[in-house]
Amino acid sequence: MSVIARRRGRFGFGPAGPNRARHTVRPDELAALALPVSDDGVVIGVDGEGRPAVLGINRPTPYDVTLIGGLWTAQVLALRAAATGARIVVETGRAQAWTHLAQAAGADRPCISLHEVGRVPAQGPCAASPVVVVRDCGIGPPRGRVVSGPWQSVVTLLPYLSPTAPGLMDKSALVGIQRVSPDEAAQIGRLMHLPAKETRTLPTLTDGVTLWCTRRDRHFVMTRATDAESGLLGSARRMD
Repeated sequence: MSVIARRRGRFGFGPAGPNRARHTVRPDELAALALPVSDDGVVIGVDGEGRPAVLGINRPTPYDVTLIGGLWTAQVLALRAAATGARIVVETGRAQAWTHLAQAAGADRPCISLHEVGRVPAQGPCAASPVVVVRDCGIGPPRGRVVSGPWQSVVTLLPYLSPTAPGLMDKSALVGIQRVSPDEAAQIGRLMHLPAKETRTLPTLTDGVTLWCTRRDRHFVMTRATDAESGLLGSARRMD
């Protein structure tokens, strides 16, 4: 089972539609189907075989994500999460880097709010109004006032492998890693139990590529911006 695209039971499919003949396939024909079967979520890119990679970030249980990477990827993730109906709360010490994005997203219904570090108020998340908190607080983010909980996920952005990273990675359900130095790659490999091949690949990743992983599963994902995202954020980049 993919760490990025997980299945869960669904408890309602809406009103019944017109009666039509059912479309069925034999068990031996299932392998020919190319449609992804996965949880609802944010399409964060494509995997090595060109299939959509979906991050189910809106969950009824607490969900923490650590991204060791660039602001560009965090902002694309925020935009796409907002498009799924989530409210995006950004805790940041560089509001100027987020202001244009927050103003552009949602048009007359702002869906991205900005807050100073340590000043995020309670959000009151629920199934009808999930929340994603993006913590862009530098290399040593302080303990957050607002933590993950039911229908409230927390994404912590780190520019590189800081001293606080191992603790954050340990408590995270998912870790994203972009291009890092060879020394950082070696440490991350030990922390995340990565095979030697993946560890050696981390310093060579191109802009827009992220290794999303747990200690048991891993996927390289290429994130390509849409035209609208490129207009707001520019091209993919690891450093800002």
